[in-house]
Amino acid sequence: MKFKKYLMFLLVAALAVVLVACGGETDEGNTEETDNSSGETEGSDDAAELEGSVVIDGSGTVYPLMQRIAEEYMVNEQQGVSVEVSRAGTGAGFDRFLAEDGTDFNDASRLIKEEEQAKAEELGFEPFEMKLALDGLTIVVHPDNDFATELTAEEVQGIFLGEYTNWSDINSDWPDEKINTYGPNENHGTYEFFYESILEEQDLVGDIDLQQDYSTLVTLVSEDTNAIGFFGFGYYASNQDSLQAVGIDFGEGAVTPSLDTIGESGPYADYTRPVFTYLNPNMAAEKPQVADYARYVLESTNDFAGETGFAPLPEDEIQSQLEALEALQ
Repeated sequence: MKFKKYLMFLLVAALAVVLVACGGETDEGNTEETDNSSGETEGSDDAAELEGSVVIDGSGTVYPLMQRIAEEYMVNEQQGVSVEVSRAGTGAGFDRFLAEDGTDFNDASRLIKEEEQAKAEELGFEPFEMKLALDGLTIVVHPDNDFATELTAEEVQGIFLGEYTNWSDINSDWPDEKINTYGPNENHGTYEFFYESILEEQDLVGDIDLQQDYSTLVTLVSEDTNAIGFFGFGYYASNQDSLQAVGIDFGEGAVTPSLDTIGESGPYADYTRPVFTYLNPNMAAEKPQVADYARYVLESTNDFAGETGFAPLPEDEIQSQLEALEALQ
């Protein structure tokens, strides 16, 4: 009887030792797993958090889109990164971009020129072109203008070449009042697009009022009943209460610019142009925040194109650019 009790005592003691040992191993294992999990989380957070600045200049046309992307990035992606977006104009922006310690990106409402490309090569880099969206050049008049609401492409050309002095020169039923022309100055890619593509490299009328600031152009046209001007669709879209867009007849009836008509193969194709930003890859290699922002721009440009007055690009076109950017890095 005593022997049986002794055996039971030994069995219970042994079982207790096993349970304690197992419990200790389990607790240790859980502690290690928790520590590892915490370490991984902390490490990934550190890797995700960036600091520093991204400096962008260039096109006033592209500015609303790039500024919107920058705001979203700083608020929801990288709060430690400051994205500075300026709008000196495409040409003036390239001057800052193509300089020692120049800007990280240059927004452009036209393609980079051969001489600008050559300058970049002298500086030791190949600009990486990022196509962002499609813009429709928009001809605008005063909202009270009830006669020049539709013009042929040839009439637009004639107005800005100075072939017509008064509205009545176009149509005898229109007012015998002088036509006042407005547009962006030579710093802007929009001026260059208009000069090269719309006027076929013929000189603009001598008394045209050319401005650096697009908001000034909006004000001038909105206050002049005999005004006619041109700029990107976005500036019209955000000022429709004070401007009127002119429908353009390219040969098959007048087409008014809109997000539905703007396109490289659509009914407004003759006045449609792509807009870009150009990245300095050397800056992206040196500064992680620049590389990260370049990726974000391509991933999000279609999300903000429509609200800032641009027609979005096909998703496969965006994807191919992202793949090229990844290969670059």
